[in-house]
Amino acid sequence: MSGICTGRVVVVTGAGRGLGRAHALAFAAEGARVVVNDLGVALDGAPAATSPADAVVAEIRAAGGEAVAHGGDIATPAGAASVVATAVETYGRLDTLVNNAGFLRDRMLVNLDEDDWDAVIRVHLKGHFLPLRHAAAHWRAEAKAGRVPEARVVNTSSGAGLLGSLGQANYSAAKAGIVGLTLVAAAELARYGVQVNAVAPAARTRMTERTFAATMAAPAAGFDAMAPENVSPLVVWLGSAGSAGVTGRVFEAEGGRITVMEGWRPGPTTDGGTRRTPAEAGEATRKLLAAAEPPGRVHGT
Repeated sequence: MSGICTGRVVVVTGAGRGLGRAHALAFAAEGARVVVNDLGVALDGAPAATSPADAVVAEIRAAGGEAVAHGGDIATPAGAASVVATAVETYGRLDTLVNNAGFLRDRMLVNLDEDDWDAVIRVHLKGHFLPLRHAAAHWRAEAKAGRVPEARVVNTSSGAGLLGSLGQANYSAAKAGIVGLTLVAAAELARYGVQVNAVAPAARTRMTERTFAATMAAPAAGFDAMAPENVSPLVVWLGSAGSAGVTGRVFEAEGGRITVMEGWRPGPTTDGGTRRTPAEAGEATRKLLAAAEPPGRVHGT
């Protein structure tokens, strides 16, 4: 290992399993001290008897690293504040926040009830906003005190948020919202020494194992392209001082592939100089669509 995060203090939310666990272990392997947050809920967010955060901490310590568990709900103001406070009180600083916590409640749109919508929006979108807000307040205070940080935030979006996904209107909306949050935070927090980026990972986790079991071939010998550990190197680099100058970006990561996503950019346009009739607007729009790149396919179609 290169030790690119030696001396840094990193918070990873939802770090008890899957991608979050892989990120926490990877940061620790690169010298970071890690706050392992996990509420320990079931796949749909229902309460569970125990949290896996302690097991991840034990694994890091057994490998010679430093870590502490945090079992609070980061989608509440108190839980978000306490995860930041845990880093500062335990290790004296906070350098990187990886927002990763989430769960699924998949339904086709006509069967999606309000509780399933609210629960998924809460854990993904609010669960990104609140830790980011509290971490940003800490870093702003540091900057105003003359201690400008080399702070990093890595948010977790999804291909579902970039292109949509059948049966996941709530999840897709939340993950698209995380992209918007990332762009605004990157612009607002740069003055305080904070860089904010997002990763849209594709990996086999509790949340995706049923999908991949149905659609993915068995791992090739020597390399499992869908292992969550494949995403972590990019996340660790984005969370390190070595990523200086990289902010406001969204990346897809899958297996050995990294893609810079270019998001919404103006395509073909026309200006008639005056108000159109509906028929004229339709005719102009048809011509623009004929000249435009086709949209990506919604996942599941």
